Amino acid sequence: MSIWDSFSGRKQSKGDAFDPTTAQDATSFLSEVAIADPTKLHPLAGLNQDTLDYITLEDSALDELPGSRSVLPSRGWSDDLCYGTGTTYLAALTLGGVWGLSEGLKKTPVTAPPKIRLNGVLNSITRRGPFLGNSAGVVAMVYNCFNSGLGYARGKHDSANSIAAGALSGMVFKSTRGLKPMMISGGIVASIAGGWAVVRKAFL
Repeated sequence: MSIWDSFSGRKQSKGDAFDPTTAQDATSFLSEVAIADPTKLHPLAGLNQDTLDYITLEDSALDELPGSRSVLPSRGWSDDLCYGTGTTYLAALTLGGVWGLSEGLKKTPVTAPPKIRLNGVLNSITRRGPFLGNSAGVVAMVYNCFNSGLGYARGKHDSANSIAAGALSGMVFKSTRGLKPMMISGGIVASIAGGWAVVRKAFL
């Protein structure tokens, strides 16, 4: 019986009495409500790995010049620039870090406190690693530009393109140091490019 019924004098009939046997429990209440499937709320719900094509490249978009196929599919000079510069930078950064580690361990006295020794090693790593990585990254960018330009000009990618691009990029890198450093740098980078061309031809 409600408060208003008490004040108004209305008597509660038997039909108005609460019957606990007719009450709905939580299960029956929740089953009638349309609750969204939580597995369908995920941003990647319904995706099928067999139908995903964000990694695949159309064959028509790939570079069709002779000798242009490599370990990774390439759509042209932009892909070669990204792949070549990135891998060269990471490799040189790692090599420079190892160089700095060995140099720091040699220069820091063994009797020095651990914090001083650690500081010296870290200083050597951060000095040698980025220096070698940045230098190799710049050379790789120039190399890929020259290599792609020579490839499109000649209509093919071969070892001669790689060696010529290596020599040109090495000379450009040291162009402000004089003729002798230019020739030395060009010879070193051309040798590395020639070695890479031989390895690529042998294994690809």
